[in-house]
Amino acid sequence: MIYVTGDMHGSVSRFEEKQFDKLRSGDMLIICGDFGFIWNGDVQEDKILQFMERQKYKILFIDGCHENFDRLYSYPEEDWCGGRIHRINSNVYHLCRGQVFEIEGKKIFTMGGGYSDDAEMRRSRGMRWWNEETPTAQEMEEAVNKLYEHSLAVDYIITHECPTKIKNMLSSNVNNFNSLTAFFDQLSARVKYQHWFFGSQHKDRHISSKHTAVFVEVVPLEVPTQAFSGGIKLMRHG
Repeated sequence: MIYVTGDMHGSVSRFEEKQFDKLRSGDMLIICGDFGFIWNGDVQEDKILQFMERQKYKILFIDGCHENFDRLYSYPEEDWCGGRIHRINSNVYHLCRGQVFEIEGKKIFTMGGGYSDDAEMRRSRGMRWWNEETPTAQEMEEAVNKLYEHSLAVDYIITHECPTKIKNMLSSNVNNFNSLTAFFDQLSARVKYQHWFFGSQHKDRHISSKHTAVFVEVVPLEVPTQAFSGGIKLMRHG
């Protein structure tokens, strides 16, 4: 079975939370960006990645705004289930941008990346920041080409960022529009899909019958009418 959760930000304590108890041998967990465990390359990080490699379920993730892209892109790239991945180890895979994976009979489109509201502050303070956090025009073009290969129809969309309209519902920022949300606006209008999961807003909420924000909850890819432990029900819109 495939499950989805939100940003991890390199916090290994997440794996000790009750939500993870539902994962069984052979399951897959997809993390919607800001994985954060590929960062310093130190001994502690190596131990955490070894811990992940020992898990009974496979750990898949897309990238978000807060990744060390130099290190992430240094891992070997290969084909897996119809799309490209960076293989971190035998059990942990980075799902590359603009790919369509066929997993357990489901077509899953992935598009990592985002736009940091604090990018200027991080640069001015000498903090680590990478231009690669925001997908390039070439990556978006590849994504469109992949979707056309599948006749603009997939079962699920997994992203870090979300369409502008959805972000406006969840964010208090005055201007939520950027090149990536605009790109997702176009995908939302033209691509057929059952459900869209994203993680950037750090909320656990069903927005509509087509969109779910995930953060700390671990939810099944096939969203039931009541997926969250807090009892948040899926709103049905026509």
